[in-house]
Amino acid sequence: MDKLIERGIAIIRAGQAESGAYVACPAYPTYHYCWFRDGAFIASAMDRWGESESARRFYQWAAAAVTARQAEVERCVAAAARGEQPNPADLLHTRYQLNGDQGADEWPNFQLDGFGTLLWAMSIHRMLHGAEGTSLWEPAARLLVRYLAALWERPNSDCWEEFSDRMAISTLAALHGGLHAAADWLGDDQAEGALARTTARAVRALAFERGTFQGHLIKQVDGDDVVDASLLWAAVPFGEHGLLAAEHPLMQATAARVERDLIGGTGGVHRYRADTFYGGGEWMLLTALLGQYRLAIGDREGANICRRYVESHADPRGFLPEQVSTAALHPEWIAEWVERWGAVASPLLWSHAEYLRLAALLLAP
Repeated sequence: MDKLIERGIAIIRAGQAESGAYVACPAYPTYHYCWFRDGAFIASAMDRWGESESARRFYQWAAAAVTARQAEVERCVAAAARGEQPNPADLLHTRYQLNGDQGADEWPNFQLDGFGTLLWAMSIHRMLHGAEGTSLWEPAARLLVRYLAALWERPNSDCWEEFSDRMAISTLAALHGGLHAAADWLGDDQAEGALARTTARAVRALAFERGTFQGHLIKQVDGDDVVDASLLWAAVPFGEHGLLAAEHPLMQATAARVERDLIGGTGGVHRYRADTFYGGGEWMLLTALLGQYRLAIGDREGANICRRYVESHADPRGFLPEQVSTAALHPEWIAEWVERWGAVASPLLWSHAEYLRLAALLLAP
């Protein structure tokens, strides 16, 4: 087994709490939490490397965290049905302490993409390994479907936890992937399955009606002609549950625009051009995601270029960082973030997960 693959699996194992939660980054205090978004991508990557028990433990933790807040979810759904704004205290948080408690400090907690990624990842795990030992998951999935169906049209923070007054196309992609997969899982003859399918179709329609410009997807609904690397979620890793097939002309144009605008000076992928977080560096997980997309359209050499870039940025311990700032878009911001939160997060488990996913795809027959 390749050294960085083996090391990545070990790092993720070490970062999984007894509860089943994955810490986002063990060496970065701000990330001493588990996000559903990060965790779902991490667990699904572990599934690809035969670590199904690790993945199962995460899904069990996540399902318990959701069902423990059933009363709050029901109040949100009821408020939305009355045409009212839900009480912010009732909204499901985006990140949790490793024991399943919600974080107590202030955070942009109204984010919906993580619930889409969780539904998708749980569905894929069940498809691969069957329903045995997953009795808690289905009630959580049904609850999440109703929650998302009630709230998905409301502005919420994107996957970078920014722009809470907007709606990101990448969020819609994650919601579509999760709801589409949940409909397959729960069945169209069940109320929540049918609701998931109907909502997924509405999500897709909105993304195409208000999320494109001159033949490519854009960062935000009704936004400017700007792209974000997370737009690759429209095709990968959601696959058959994605908004678009990888080879669709709209997807190919979007990826081409991402490559034109967001591949940095050393070959990695930036989030978006106006990014100032640690100067707006090149992200490991996004570079690996681009590699996954390139492979999906048959560009194996392009995928390997992305793989080698990520491998070149592992430190001597085999740690992959969140980003590198050697080709930052706005280097004048680096010192401010270092002073505020410390050095760039490393090892970031999500970075390792996307590398593991890319490596698995490249090694597949």
